[in-house]
Amino acid sequence: MNIDFTKGNGLVPVIIQDDNTLQVLMLGYMNEEAYTKTKTEKRVTFFSRSKNRLWTKGEESGNYLRVQDLKIDCDNDTILIKANPVGPTCHTGSTSCFKEETAKGFLYDLESTINQRIDDNDEKSYTNKLYKRGINKVAQKVGEEAVELVIEAKDNNDDLFKNEAADLMYHYLILLKAKGFKLKDIEKTLKDRSS
Repeated sequence: MNIDFTKGNGLVPVIIQDDNTLQVLMLGYMNEEAYTKTKTEKRVTFFSRSKNRLWTKGEESGNYLRVQDLKIDCDNDTILIKANPVGPTCHTGSTSCFKEETAKGFLYDLESTINQRIDDNDEKSYTNKLYKRGINKVAQKVGEEAVELVIEAKDNNDDLFKNEAADLMYHYLILLKAKGFKLKDIEKTLKDRSS
């Protein structure tokens, strides 16, 4: 599909949505040059109407928007970009320019952090080190955490139980990444079962 840049005098609106939480983060505008640069560099670049130039989101703050998916609407005059934000999206420091701090909750933010540490190959990250050891080691760690959770469930120490539950969830998210899935995939499976 070709984008019709003529309808808006060379500019089309672009909706930015968090790829993990599906939260709408902001609205901007692109001309054809900004669109091409965004597709090439996989970082969102707008045409700033106030600066009258191309503007890569995060070029000053470091709060880039990493492109995960790009879709064009049925009229070919609006773009939807699903992105992984690096830091807050809004210049005010908020997650979203619409003053919503979260759409789906902390687990999706945690999943995003886990994915970023792995995708960035963060050498100091425990998460990345475990992931690099392979699927067998990740799966083994999930099993160990599950057993530890079962043991704590039989005792009466709520703090230990909650900590083991958190450990299991954390390692489960790493396992999802290792298998090429996301929390939203499992959420969909659960929703399909309830239909």
